[in-house]
Amino acid sequence: MRQTIRFIRKGHMVELDQMAPTTMLLDYLREVERATGTKEGCGEGDCGACTVAVGRLKDGKLAYEPVNACIHMLGQVDGCEIVTVEDIAEDDGKLHPIQAAMVQSHASQCGFCTPGFVMSLFTLYQSTDGKLRRDEVNDWIAGNLCRCTGYRPIVDAAVAASAGTRNDRFRVAARDTAGLLSFLADNDDVFIGDSDRFFAAPATVDGLADLYEQHPNATIVGGATDVGLWVNKQLRDLPKIIHTGRARGLDQVQDTGYELIIGGAATYATVEPFLAALDPDIGELLRRLGSRQVRSRGTVGGNVANGSPIGDTPPLLIALGASVELRKGKRVRTLPVEEFYIEYGKQAREPGELLTAILVPKLDETHIFRCFKVAKRFDQDISSVMGAFRFTVGEGGIITEARIAFGGMAGIPKRAAGAEAALQGAALRDSRAWARAFAALRDDFQPLDDHRASARYRVETAHALLGKALIEAAGTSTSRTRIVGRREKVADGSR
Repeated sequence: MRQTIRFIRKGHMVELDQMAPTTMLLDYLREVERATGTKEGCGEGDCGACTVAVGRLKDGKLAYEPVNACIHMLGQVDGCEIVTVEDIAEDDGKLHPIQAAMVQSHASQCGFCTPGFVMSLFTLYQSTDGKLRRDEVNDWIAGNLCRCTGYRPIVDAAVAASAGTRNDRFRVAARDTAGLLSFLADNDDVFIGDSDRFFAAPATVDGLADLYEQHPNATIVGGATDVGLWVNKQLRDLPKIIHTGRARGLDQVQDTGYELIIGGAATYATVEPFLAALDPDIGELLRRLGSRQVRSRGTVGGNVANGSPIGDTPPLLIALGASVELRKGKRVRTLPVEEFYIEYGKQAREPGELLTAILVPKLDETHIFRCFKVAKRFDQDISSVMGAFRFTVGEGGIITEARIAFGGMAGIPKRAAGAEAALQGAALRDSRAWARAFAALRDDFQPLDDHRASARYRVETAHALLGKALIEAAGTSTSRTRIVGRREKVADGSR
């Protein structure tokens, strides 16, 4: 067992043996290192002012990801390299190509958000080769907010910086940095503190399950993109933190050919290509889920386990017929995702029981799938209503099964049982069955009014989303039903 965390800063290893369990990376940088270039803005991972680059080994190669330091726990950077805005210029003071392009494009006014933009674009610079398109840049910086300059000169800077050869000192030093990270990649459990107050990161799933069984009152942390808000905004005291990110294999996705096995610690960035391959709508949903910073560290398992009624992935997984794998000690059981949610804030998970995997059946030729997210802001916003639909169609265009799930319509993500029953056994283009499903949908849910949307708005929106799914499933091209988002061609030409 190792009683320290270790990470790389400016080419050197830093080792810490004392820290509060919920110390955030931003607090360490600003208050201990006095690296104040990284700014504190919203404190909830929304504005991007605190963005730093985290270097990790992926398949043996160094990869840099943008991270919101304000909601990233210090213990989570064990085994990583941390790069801040102070670090990227050359030793002689020559600006990094991203910084130089920002200056030349006049892409900064008040400057508060600028370090975050620079570090997001730094990770884009490191992650790609060749000249960038403007839409690629726009997508990458969706998690960075500016209210002074406007985004045109910032995007200009990114495009200009990408036009030249990528030969900054980080690329030159990539092999050496990878060697340092390989040295840090041991198989030790991390435990800092005592039995009453600690940060722990077991190295195996067995160790993770055993520790959680011993401390069922501990807080499980995957990416901390939600737990970070509990600390910063709700000011909760969380004395025991168990981080899942070091448990070998828990961050992987396995494609068996008939289902995806998503590890409980797999990030959105890892999962996205696997789920997006099932259907274009899923890819678009995940692209809009949080920001690049959130998706680089946030986990699908955490989104499911936290049980938010407005989480984006639970309705999706319910419609797909997914199950969760739960483990307590050595005992393992599986449960359909729809049965995992009991009521608001309560899940069918025993004390000390850990979500270790999500099992997602793949779609086949009998399935028609759609999912839609409606939010006040198109990018990086929590859903007002999220609807997911899977229709199984048999001979003669008969719907043999309908799975319809919504988020934001109840205290838990939930299936629309009445609407499903109205459609089952009906022809796909049977307008009378559609009318029965619309009527039943109004009885399936009694949503609440809140600051995100009124109950009436939610009911009307759910009705519209079901109608849209049925219209498209019946063969209407998305060129007639969609204004924004990606339009993907499929074999029958309907999309």
